[in-house]
Amino acid sequence: MPVCLSAGIGLWFLRPGLLGAADWALLAAVLAAGVMVASTAPRWAARGAIGWPEADAAHLGALALCFMALGVGLVGQRAAHVAAPVLQWRYYGPIEGRVIQIDRSGRDRMRLTLDRVVLHDLSPARTPERVRLSLMGDEPLPPLGQRVMLTGHLGPPPAPASPGSFDFRLHAWFDGLGAVGYSRTPIMAVAPPQDGVWGLHRARMAISAAIRDRIGGQAGAVAAALMTGDRSGISEETNAVMRASNLYHIISISGLHMGMLAGFVYGAVRLVLVAVQGAGIGLARPLHKVAAGVALAAAAAYLWLSGGGVATERAFIMVAVMLGAIIADRRAISLRTVALAATLVLIYSPEAVTSAGFQMSFAATIALILTFGPWSRIAPRLPWWLRPVAMLFVSSLVAGLATAPIAAAHFNWMAQYGMLANLLAVPVMGTLVMPAGVIGAVLALVGLEAPALWVMGIGTEWMLWVARFVADLDGAVIGVTKPPGGVVALMGFGAVLAILCWRPPGLRGPASRVGLGLALALLAASAVLWGTARRPLLLVAPEGEAVGLMTPAGRAVSKPAGGAFVVSTWLQEDGDMADQMVAAARPGWTGDRRDRWADLPQGWQVVHLTGKGSGARALPECRARRIVVASEPVAFDGPPPCLLLDPDRLRASGALAIEMTPEGPRLRPTARMRLDE
Repeated sequence: MPVCLSAGIGLWFLRPGLLGAADWALLAAVLAAGVMVASTAPRWAARGAIGWPEADAAHLGALALCFMALGVGLVGQRAAHVAAPVLQWRYYGPIEGRVIQIDRSGRDRMRLTLDRVVLHDLSPARTPERVRLSLMGDEPLPPLGQRVMLTGHLGPPPAPASPGSFDFRLHAWFDGLGAVGYSRTPIMAVAPPQDGVWGLHRARMAISAAIRDRIGGQAGAVAAALMTGDRSGISEETNAVMRASNLYHIISISGLHMGMLAGFVYGAVRLVLVAVQGAGIGLARPLHKVAAGVALAAAAAYLWLSGGGVATERAFIMVAVMLGAIIADRRAISLRTVALAATLVLIYSPEAVTSAGFQMSFAATIALILTFGPWSRIAPRLPWWLRPVAMLFVSSLVAGLATAPIAAAHFNWMAQYGMLANLLAVPVMGTLVMPAGVIGAVLALVGLEAPALWVMGIGTEWMLWVARFVADLDGAVIGVTKPPGGVVALMGFGAVLAILCWRPPGLRGPASRVGLGLALALLAASAVLWGTARRPLLLVAPEGEAVGLMTPAGRAVSKPAGGAFVVSTWLQEDGDMADQMVAAARPGWTGDRRDRWADLPQGWQVVHLTGKGSGARALPECRARRIVVASEPVAFDGPPPCLLLDPDRLRASGALAIEMTPEGPRLRPTARMRLDE
């Protein structure tokens, strides 16, 4: 069910857009046909019209088709449900709204997300539902739930940095985010903070601030993030070393944290109940079920305390299904448990299937469950003191191998020593940090949380030391070329098919052999596609602010400054660890800082003109066999003799990838955003 739902959701993402009446009618017809075939195939076999193997194949194939249609319908309905206006132009002026989120940007600036937005001279029907503003100053932050006003710059969510790059517009659409920007002005309160649920959110932020203050430094910020999900106190420097050491998952509340907390509570409650029973006090109910119920309540409380992000909600669903299996006397550790959790997540948030968090968390969970059987047979043969160490090593190795290709595909780099960092940090996380956090939360009710927070601070300091130590090792991070579209899907479906079709050699039937062969073919195809991928010769930024030319030394960019985010994305997707200054110093471009040109194959040239007057300077440069990129609009009478790319023309195409052919340049534009049309 989750595999077929994911396939249907993936089909929608090939051409995302709001579904019309004809689309819904087609989905209904496919669903009706699938239900009819699935229900009638067994009756055909019972009457002898077809064989039972054929009936089973028709039944399962029809159900797969039904679930794929449901997947398309789920994500289509979700896209329509969250539909909200998107700002289509640049705006500068007063911005009023209610503060619903405070976080930190990748440039180490605090950000406010506002809803119930009011913009000057803009009707409510055209006003974005939510906007996000980076703050340039260090003024005090308003509390959550307060209505504020400030003056700022806003624009539409940015388009991809190049064709095939991460599309923030889609992410923003599902988040209801209709504009992003920045502000340099003080924040003015318009009304007192709202009560009700916002009072609870302010209490959560107050708890976060108290943990940061009590522990201090970045250790306190990490501890606060682990307990409340508030990562606004973590600096970008800390984030960078955590990523380089493959420990970033520790500060992003996910299955690891939820599992550790629920496991600690489950084990602690069960031990207490056993002690009570051992003291002669009879308990009628099964102790493990009571402990599972308490752990489930603790996990729900942790979900609220952490702010309820998508990753945390996904982790809670998985833990809740496992604890529910214990209460219902079912196996807690099984692929069926994972399938149920994945199905619930896809129904609740179908767009999650494209996210790295969803793919990596379920890949790691499935890999660990597949390892559980062999490990349970090997573990009793090991000395008791060696089992925890061996289990940690095996689990880190298995989870790392399962998630490494997905992480490399999404982030275009790999942490070489991630296993070492996890072996050193995760045991401290499980034995000190999370238990101390739970105990501290309980003791805080009577004001005695200080010793627990002290222990928690020691644990987070150790994790930060491990992260810095590993990140400073030579070759800690290596770049990986971005794979072509479809590689992740081929890897995912190939791996799932291999798991479902695997049988011991003596038990493999024709269907399992065919399925296993197809799975290996899918995995091999993904490896070949990735290994033979070629990056574009020329990349042009969405507004003409930068141009990148692939050379034998790597991508050479036309400017040492300007378009920093776009250029960093290009280099990252090339698997290039250089920064923009280094890339601009590579041979390939000549000219002064405003007017740059480079030679291309087939006798062509590319000219990049920036700064004031670049539109006028582009006119004499526009000649045959030239690509002219200008950062200002160019007024040209009639068709230009060159391939002219200015902001007006790039607005229609988005960022461009250009390859040279004997017939001339071949342009690949960025996909249009069809949801807001």
